[in-house]
Amino acid sequence: MQQAMPLSVRLPNLIAILAIALMPQFAAAASKARFYDLRYKAQIQPQSGVIHMEMHLKGERLPSRIVLSIDPQRHRAFKSRDPLDIVGSTVSWRPQGKFARLEYDVVVNHERGRDHYDSYLTQDWAIFRGERLVPSARATAPRNLQSRATLDFVLPAGWSALTSYERTAGAPRTIDDPNRRFDRPQGWMIAGKLGTRSETIGDIHTIVASPEGESARRQDALAFLNWNLPHLAGIFRSLPPRLLIVSAGDPMWRGGLSAPGSLFVHSHLPLISENRTSTLLHELVHVAMGIHGDDRSDWIVEGFAEFYSIEVLRRSGGISKTRHDEAMQKLAAWATRAPDLFVENSSGAVTARAVMVMRSVDDEIRKVTQGKASLDDVARELAQRRGKVSLELLQSIAARIAGQHVRALEQSSLTRSAISAPPDSPAP
Repeated sequence: MQQAMPLSVRLPNLIAILAIALMPQFAAAASKARFYDLRYKAQIQPQSGVIHMEMHLKGERLPSRIVLSIDPQRHRAFKSRDPLDIVGSTVSWRPQGKFARLEYDVVVNHERGRDHYDSYLTQDWAIFRGERLVPSARATAPRNLQSRATLDFVLPAGWSALTSYERTAGAPRTIDDPNRRFDRPQGWMIAGKLGTRSETIGDIHTIVASPEGESARRQDALAFLNWNLPHLAGIFRSLPPRLLIVSAGDPMWRGGLSAPGSLFVHSHLPLISENRTSTLLHELVHVAMGIHGDDRSDWIVEGFAEFYSIEVLRRSGGISKTRHDEAMQKLAAWATRAPDLFVENSSGAVTARAVMVMRSVDDEIRKVTQGKASLDDVARELAQRRGKVSLELLQSIAARIAGQHVRALEQSSLTRSAISAPPDSPAP
């Protein structure tokens, strides 16, 4: 008969077996997300022209280091009880213990063009971007350590603030970017004595806001969006559930600028211009797609935005087919003035030419698929991917949707000779 193994021998073996069996559970527990609280507090100070920022960290474990890439002309007066190193445009902060705080000032006024601003603070209102409040940051921390971020404002008497973030009454705004472990505020923001109009269009809570007394035509903008936003949402399923549109007149920059979940448009710009394009719709396409080009692909980003700013108007009945075709003819004429698509920043004739490329791609895909697919499918996939776009990526997606190579996106099709229109035709 076999002799039983002594307990002193069996016990270590049992422990080893159990350890092996429980290893996946231990690994899962180790990789489970852990959180620390990250509170941003923004105190708007019109008298000094700055927003005083406080960054509060609280948790059992905090990042060992946070590196901010600042603009020294706009971000200044950094201070903390914890180690802080400032070299040129880099601020390195080393939080200590379970509580840490960093303070600094943000200079609000920033010129985008001569005497025109893309960020501005007066005694009655302020318009700025969340990305400017908290500059680009890198946090050194275990991969499973994430922030739970909120944003709160300290405002002058009689002021209110609006952002693209939902807010429960009396509670700070929650900031949650699933692509980041260290969350920071993004998008356009407006504070002050405000005039607002809001409406739920489809599933999108849409807010149009401007400084009180501005001729921003808020109700007109909402009516315009009631006609057109459902058609845009039909193309892109990536529009946010909350959309903030900020508007103001001079001295703000005379154009439109998009950001996550929000956009700015100058109040003097028409909803539809004489050339049948719409700055408001153009910027909404940017919000929906969330793409940016490499140093040779900005024409793709701007081409999609301008193409759909006209196309959505046609689909909604905002312009007739005849007006739509006239707009395309004028853009084709203007496109002949662009020597090259592959420039760092697309505008004017380059964007007009990019629209012609998009139209050709749409026509080709519809033809080879017998109308079963179109440029909508390409734009929709790019919007789902978001991030950087290139000609090679666009070619790949278009070819897969078309089921074959798309000739309109060949390098030879993107040369000047590919655009035919009278060179002396008037620009739109």
